[in-house]
Amino acid sequence: MLDLLIVAAFIIYGLSAGLRARSKASQSLNEYFLAGNSIKGWKAGFSMAATQFAADTPLLVTGLVATAGVFALWRLWIYGLAFLLLAFVFAVGWRRAGVLTDAELTRVRYSGRGVTPLRLLKAIYYGTVINCVVLAMVLVAAIRIAEVFLPWHDWLPSGIYDPIVGFVQAIGLQLGESITGLDPAMMSANNLISILTILIFTAMYSITGGLRAVIQTDVVQFSLAMLGTLAYAWFVVDAAGGLGGLTDRIVELYGIEQASKMLSFAPPSSAGEALMPFLVIIGLQWFFQMNSDGTGYLAQRSMACTNDREARIAGLVFTWLQIFLRSLFWLAIAIGLLVLYPFSTGDMSGEGFTAGREALFVQGIEDLLPPGIRGLMLVGLLAALASTVDTHLNWGASYWSNDVYGGVIAPHLLKRKPKDRELVLVARLSNVLILVIAMIIMANLGSIQTAWFISLLFGAGMGSVLVLRWLWERINLYSELAAMGASLITAPLLLYFLGTDPDGEWIRLGIMALVTTSVAILVTFITPETDDSTLKRFYERVRPLGFWPRAASLCGTSSSASVKALGVRLMAVATTAISLYSLLVGVGRLMFPPPEGSAVLSWVCIAIGLLLVPIWLRIALRRDFDVVPEDEPLMKPSSAANRA
Repeated sequence: MLDLLIVAAFIIYGLSAGLRARSKASQSLNEYFLAGNSIKGWKAGFSMAATQFAADTPLLVTGLVATAGVFALWRLWIYGLAFLLLAFVFAVGWRRAGVLTDAELTRVRYSGRGVTPLRLLKAIYYGTVINCVVLAMVLVAAIRIAEVFLPWHDWLPSGIYDPIVGFVQAIGLQLGESITGLDPAMMSANNLISILTILIFTAMYSITGGLRAVIQTDVVQFSLAMLGTLAYAWFVVDAAGGLGGLTDRIVELYGIEQASKMLSFAPPSSAGEALMPFLVIIGLQWFFQMNSDGTGYLAQRSMACTNDREARIAGLVFTWLQIFLRSLFWLAIAIGLLVLYPFSTGDMSGEGFTAGREALFVQGIEDLLPPGIRGLMLVGLLAALASTVDTHLNWGASYWSNDVYGGVIAPHLLKRKPKDRELVLVARLSNVLILVIAMIIMANLGSIQTAWFISLLFGAGMGSVLVLRWLWERINLYSELAAMGASLITAPLLLYFLGTDPDGEWIRLGIMALVTTSVAILVTFITPETDDSTLKRFYERVRPLGFWPRAASLCGTSSSASVKALGVRLMAVATTAISLYSLLVGVGRLMFPPPEGSAVLSWVCIAIGLLLVPIWLRIALRRDFDVVPEDEPLMKPSSAANRA
């Protein structure tokens, strides 16, 4: 009963947040999708972290540690570089561009007859295809959580429950594989009820209150999720014999060689030929991915901040919460579960091993946590799920209302300018479409890892072009079209000929990045440049970093200022990254020491990380950091770039 009361309190809070924000959200798209540019940096950072927390990610971490050890988590940690680039390099550009979505950026950044088709294509591709795949991955995790904690067959009267089971059997619906031994029809019926209930709850406040309600609930949701995760980690580690005994227990269960592999933050000595493929993967995936410049909900949070400094703070808060704090909590759980639910090396080759280890994150909550704490963790997982779903609903709807309807259908087909309330209505209705598509995809997904690998592959061709459009004036609309087209053609071919075997992933990612980037750069040089008026207008509004000699000349300023400013910001990224990863490795090794490892290295890493903190913190908080002296004449008070 205590668990249910905690869940009920969480639901009431979420719904009330949507109702409180409803009036302002209904005024305009800027209010609905960017909260009127009124968000403080720390809140935006918490919201980013809440969305990235997701219900599927702790399951993914648990599976990765079991199948490949702690070192495999660099596949997640390496994204910290992209997040820091967003904080120091791209967040300011997103704010100053004065757009609602990254698809709309094509109208500001490029010229030519292809601008509208590119905007439409990106809106559908990102807002529906990619968005719904990510949502489906989250929902796969949700049904694993729901099966354990939401036994509807025990709660609902047969007059209500039996028709639902009959409907599931009639249409042949199967939602996942049971981890509790339930009859397939009952399991699918339970999962269907759970998913619909969760989605209806989340949609009610996100559709009603827009981004303002989403961020208000995200801050509370992330706090609850982290509090619940900390409590879970405490009970797991305690049941496994305490932090001091974890390493010894793992050595006893798996042998020193396997234990060294499981607990190593560096490449294990047994990696051999497998090391190079892994390094290729982590070297490519953070840069060659569709969110490398913050494209999507990260950019949306940056644009919603009150000023450039707050947008930078948002990126930094997000990075440290995401990569450092969250990772240590999840590591404790994943490593503790290795002790509490041991397996043999023979089990690792069995079918469904990865999905089974992923599901143990949920099973451990049921087995190890007492009432009250279990309710807190359940709310934390539901909060993580809700914070991801609400963001993807809001983000996906922004494409349909702002770009598809407001940018194409209304002006080009209906020949009129849509009203603000009309656009908000389209945004709210489009959420339903996104949910339906996501559920169809969810019904056909198995392991979260497999879905994650495929989504990475499809995005691997876009990252370089998305970054270069901010740093190099020569990139044009045909560059993006070529990258997207090459990605959509190459990815299915690679999956068909090379399959989804994890051992071949580095080859697939490498080919994808090489082919799509080469095609995009080649197309850049054989197609027309962006015209002078568009280039000048973009440079005046955004004052982008990097290589913009023609744009700077058109504006009567020196091009060296942009190059110098980029160098300063990349140095800030490097300093912060060294601090972040040094502290992560140092603290992580102290908490979970590898067998026969030395504590000296851990303390050296911690010392380096702490010494760099005041340096990057001072850079980040400087109020004049965004002002380049040579560019000051371009900073016009009336410009959309300076809206606060």
